Amino acid sequence: MLEIFLVMLCGLTSRGMTKDADNKGRFSSPVLDVTERQITLEKNQMVQLNCRGRWELEWVLPSGVSKNQVSAQVEETRCGKRANHYCSRLTLSPALAQHTGSYRCRYLHKQRKHTSVYVFIADSQQPFVKVQKEIPDVVYMKEGEDLVFPCRVTNPDSKVSLVKFPDRRLGTDQRNIIWNNRKGFVIRTPTYFYIGLFSCETIINGTKFTNKFLTYRPVNKIQQVYLNSTGLVQALQGERLALNCTVTAEWNSRVKINWSYPGKGNSSVSISRRITQSKTNVVFYSILTVHKLHKADKGLYTCHVTSGPAKREVNTSVIVYDQPFITLKHKDGSLVYAHAGQKSFRLFPKLRAFPEPEIVWLKDGMVADEQCSRYHVDGYSLVIRDVAEEDAGVYTILTRIQQFGLYRNLTLSLVVNVKPQIGEKAVAVRDTATMPRFSRQAFRCTAHGVPRPQIQWLWHRCPSKGLSPARLA
Repeated sequence: MLEIFLVMLCGLTSRGMTKDADNKGRFSSPVLDVTERQITLEKNQMVQLNCRGRWELEWVLPSGVSKNQVSAQVEETRCGKRANHYCSRLTLSPALAQHTGSYRCRYLHKQRKHTSVYVFIADSQQPFVKVQKEIPDVVYMKEGEDLVFPCRVTNPDSKVSLVKFPDRRLGTDQRNIIWNNRKGFVIRTPTYFYIGLFSCETIINGTKFTNKFLTYRPVNKIQQVYLNSTGLVQALQGERLALNCTVTAEWNSRVKINWSYPGKGNSSVSISRRITQSKTNVVFYSILTVHKLHKADKGLYTCHVTSGPAKREVNTSVIVYDQPFITLKHKDGSLVYAHAGQKSFRLFPKLRAFPEPEIVWLKDGMVADEQCSRYHVDGYSLVIRDVAEEDAGVYTILTRIQQFGLYRNLTLSLVVNVKPQIGEKAVAVRDTATMPRFSRQAFRCTAHGVPRPQIQWLWHRCPSKGLSPARLA
């Protein structure tokens, strides 16, 4: 008997716990007093929706309904047997065609928890929710997304056609062209065919109603971005600086160009823009001008380009000097060495200057590149091609910035090393000679080279009679 009592007690307890769990689970999301997913009312009828939940509630209404309208009222109460629930009643009277849409009830502080119903307000004089003027609405065709012609209707049973200008009617196959009375016409895989003027059309009691749409395909491809100066920009304080950011993009692109730069507070900075078009693309220009440079304007200047999700940027660094200058020093001392036969040799000192100085190289007091075609000036350097012994000498670099009266000179001495050569060896006819015994002979050795070569004489004893040089070896 005791066992039966315990089983009954456990059963009652279990059912009580299940009921509590059900009560808690039942209102994990708010509950509406209508069970249908959609309802249809006639124009001027009253819409009344009741919502119940465990926490405070709020309504999300269609775009055509405002909570501030006199016709829309929301009444909040506590409800339930113990008044531990929240109830909200939405009343809309009179209901009009533009009130068609989704009515959603959600928790105020848990907005992901919600429930909704779609309400059609049928009006034979306004079959489309939006009353359109003569100007077509623009719809955007985006890559990888559906194209939607948003001609929502007030009556779910409306028969609507999609027409491409001027009079091509497109049938709905429910695969690529889909009719949805809550959205309009949905094109699943839009192509270039859908660029142009379209309209949604319906006929009620012999009267044709239309909603017109102009499709627009935004393009986000940025082809090229460059600055007029991508290297280091040097300028003097008080001068004018102009940086031009040029962007080339495809037709229909919408490009935004912004700048980031150090002297944001400099009132002498201005930015101008212009656009040019060709048959194949559009070119956008943004010109940043600093009319009077200050030391605070030195730093990194960046042009930021965006076109939809596409982003690009280019930058350059700007240095602002107080005054013009020339600094000229030896790189490896005043004496430099080359070797005869080298394909090329470069004379270059350490030179820093601004603005860019004029450069002249002298050899032994005369303009170097006028003396020999093998000499040419490359930047600040003097390049000697096919180095020869006669290239040795004294070289002087003359630098000047004439407009500011700045002059600097520097002298280098070039020594050309030449491989030693014996003159007699070049003209000798044979290596051996026969001379009378006990005669006196004089031998001459003439050598040339840089640096001056040292001469050393060596004597090799003649082989004994009857022995060949090979056996002596």
